[in-house]
Amino acid sequence: MKKMHRFMIFAMTLILVFSLTACGEKAAPSTEAPAGETPAASGSTEPTVLKLGMTINEQDSFYVCAQKFAELVKERTNNAYNIELFPNSALGDERTMLESMQMGTLDAGIITSGPFVNFVPEFGVLDMPFLFPNNEAAYKVLDGEVGKEILAKLEAKDLKGLAYAERGFRNLTNSVRPVKAAADVKGLKIRVMENEVYIASFNALGVNTVPMAWTEALTALQQGTIQGQENPVNVIHAYKMWDSQKHVTMTRHAYAAAVITFSLEKFNSLPADVQKIFVDAAQEAAEYERAWVAENEATQIETLKSNGMEVIEDPDLESFKAAVQTVYDKYPQYSDYLKRISEAIK
Repeated sequence: MKKMHRFMIFAMTLILVFSLTACGEKAAPSTEAPAGETPAASGSTEPTVLKLGMTINEQDSFYVCAQKFAELVKERTNNAYNIELFPNSALGDERTMLESMQMGTLDAGIITSGPFVNFVPEFGVLDMPFLFPNNEAAYKVLDGEVGKEILAKLEAKDLKGLAYAERGFRNLTNSVRPVKAAADVKGLKIRVMENEVYIASFNALGVNTVPMAWTEALTALQQGTIQGQENPVNVIHAYKMWDSQKHVTMTRHAYAAAVITFSLEKFNSLPADVQKIFVDAAQEAAEYERAWVAENEATQIETLKSNGMEVIEDPDLESFKAAVQTVYDKYPQYSDYLKRISEAIK
């Protein structure tokens, strides 16, 4: 009888052990998301947050572009990736942000095309004076073979260019006098981007060029240590430059793109399907921003006028073009690209 009692206790113990083991196996579900779903869609992880820096304020077209990009990425990754925006140079000036992306300490930025010449010299061809006759020609080149080829060269510098957004056609402002022809600009102390093509162009016009970062330029304009600057209408408007500048000349002397840029290290760490989402979202955001700039420019010009700025809308552009022709002679290394650009916009 005792033997039977011991056997029953042993059997019950085995049954209990097997039951607990089975329960333990069921209590550990797979951490992998179902096929075709991002981690956030399955609710298994928190969204990955990426930082995107800009030098501009929240009224600028770059911010409009960044918001659209962030919105598209969040939507198309089912909230798996969130883009956090840092305007107002919170993460440094444009060159600093590019260097941070190279090192992998910053994820992304929207950067004016001007500083890129310091990393990839071929970008300089896009800054040549009076290169594009209109916006449509610029888009055709930037979104086409030439633009993509130049963008791809960033990868050798540990950067990833996703798409060309828009800074726009640049115009001259100053606090001294109306500028109606090239001769009127001689001797003025003008801030230009830290870009050798821009410096060469304004030197050819007889300007006293002062290359500096935009954050420094704003202070210098307010203090009167420089007399003018050159930027698209949306920048002049966003920064209320009527406080320091009284004269605007619609020279449209150069078209400035902006590059939605990523750290190559960060971009390569993303799954292939997410990379495609980012590239497609960047292109759509860029096109959205271009349309926004075009839609708002006329109203912004009227605002400049209503705040006391004199806007010369039909300067003698031929005099400007003649004065900067020597810049083309200075850069024979761009001859092949210039030929291809000319053929693309015929």
